[in-house]
Amino acid sequence: MPLNINISINNVSEQNKIYFASDFHLGIPDFTKSRERELLIVKWLDEISKDANQIYLLGDLFDFWFEYKHTIPKGYVRFLGKLAQLVDSGIEIMVFTGNHDMWMFGYLEKEIGVKIIREPLDIKIGSKKFHIAHGDGLGPGDRSYKFIKKIFSNSFCKWLFARIHPNLGISIANYWSKKSRANDNFPGKFMGEDKEWLITYCKDKLTQEHYDYFVFGHRHFPIEYSLQENSKYINLGDWLNHYTYAVYDGEKIELNKFV
Repeated sequence: MPLNINISINNVSEQNKIYFASDFHLGIPDFTKSRERELLIVKWLDEISKDANQIYLLGDLFDFWFEYKHTIPKGYVRFLGKLAQLVDSGIEIMVFTGNHDMWMFGYLEKEIGVKIIREPLDIKIGSKKFHIAHGDGLGPGDRSYKFIKKIFSNSFCKWLFARIHPNLGISIANYWSKKSRANDNFPGKFMGEDKEWLITYCKDKLTQEHYDYFVFGHRHFPIEYSLQENSKYINLGDWLNHYTYAVYDGEKIELNKFV
């Protein structure tokens, strides 16, 4: 079941915008390229901090993330430090787990102060209702992945993996992450209404209740699609190729590119 939250925005304040981004995949394809992307993301966060009320990061921020009891994957200190700075300044940050970084167990909440979201989220921001998720495992098809996701999110399986020494465990996980990414095979174009599985998912949800906006990541291609006269599907794209994000100003949502 989706989580439900109501949010009011003070339109008098300068900090009145809601930002959405997804699929940074920090860590790939190598240290240099990942660092360049990390610095760009930090620059973007600096820019939006001027008027951000909330920031929603919709998963796959890292190409792999697993929190051992006393160990986390090394790196990303500039990105994590910037998140901590923004939280300390009063900006609320919601981090959704993705299919590459679902193993977040409390470190980011305790140390950085972000809120971790593991399920699709229903929120009402002002007068508009949003349905937000990473996007993996939603809609029809892809039964093999949905089965694997159940295994990876199983508490006993996570406990078993945590018994592996981090040097070996992280190496195995990085190999699996690269293999998973190679099998994603997301087309770099809009496939059409009948073939975009998240559009199918949105339409099914609309038969149950109305949403003004559906916002997802995972697809790695920026999409802005009108489902009905007053309902729109937004896919945030990624920061590997597109550097796209969405911003909601209390009245409308727009998909933008950071350059």
